[in-house]
Amino acid sequence: MSKAEWNWVILAQSEDTVAVEDNHYFPAVAVDKAHLKPSPTTTKCPWKGTAHYYTVPAGGQENTGAAWYYPDPKPGAARIEGRIAFWKGVKVF
Repeated sequence: MSKAEWNWVILAQSEDTVAVEDNHYFPAVAVDKAHLKPSPTTTKCPWKGTAHYYTVPAGGQENTGAAWYYPDPKPGAARIEGRIAFWKGVKVF
């Protein structure tokens, strides 16, 4: 079982993660939506597509842009569609 934790709060847990470039992408249904706030930030990856970000509120603090997803990934990254990954201090174990 993989888990994502930040500020002592479990954000996601699943036995079904997909690892891409050292990041674990959790199924969206495995992520606690109470800890995701939409962000206007986007970035572009040449092989995955356009990433959209979330701010992660947990334990009375916010971690800006600490989660991301690809709503319409390019064909080579199709396996991460419908999944969310974390960084910026979020522990994935």
